[in-house]
Amino acid sequence: MLLEARAPVEFFSLIAALPWLYRLPRGDGHPVMVFPGMAAGDLTTIPLRRILRSLGYDAQAWRQGLNFGARPGVLERAGEDLRALSERHAQPVSLVGWSLGGIYARELAKKHPALTRCVVTLGTPFAGHPKATNAWRVYEMLSGSRVGDPDEMARLRKPPPLPTTSIYSRSDGIVAWRCSIDEPGPLVENIEVPASHLGMGANPAVLYAVADRLAQPVDRWQPFDAGGARRYFFRTAHPDATIAPA
Repeated sequence: MLLEARAPVEFFSLIAALPWLYRLPRGDGHPVMVFPGMAAGDLTTIPLRRILRSLGYDAQAWRQGLNFGARPGVLERAGEDLRALSERHAQPVSLVGWSLGGIYARELAKKHPALTRCVVTLGTPFAGHPKATNAWRVYEMLSGSRVGDPDEMARLRKPPPLPTTSIYSRSDGIVAWRCSIDEPGPLVENIEVPASHLGMGANPAVLYAVADRLAQPVDRWQPFDAGGARRYFFRTAHPDATIAPA
């Protein structure tokens, strides 16, 4: 948890890195929905959305206030917004979710694969046991639901049937990093970054990885290349993800 004190430093590093980030590959104008983390709202995703808009994407907030978990109607409303955004642009939407917001992104992609282009999650706990994180008690309190149901855990672990990227950090002080590891496949990958959990949405390395993934051609998706100079900031090898509840 003490490592989360890095978050303000990551925000200021974002300011210093802006000239570099604005030179990232420009997008093709396709729409992107961005979901905030637990107990957070759209204010927390402003840096991420502004960078994406500067790169040419139509980055939209989730517009449902603070994220207090999968309360009745939340996923349904998000599905309606996804459909409306896709229809307005006449093309699928990329979904980017931070922490708990990544669960929404993954589940929406499973329910609406024809409306979804790709999924990118930041420190999202979809694998392992929920009680392996430092936030499960807060989630139960805010959402009014219990964690740890075996059937639900199995459902959450299954990736969407389209390009899916999990960005995670071994020094995440909120979510155990093994809870963010997908089994790699032709359209599934994991990218390790040096970041705190609370600072992921403003961490330059994270923003670089998100922009790189969104810039992939819709019909020619390729895994993230962590070679060359990128090896100093990113890793893509699949680690041992075995984890037990805390």
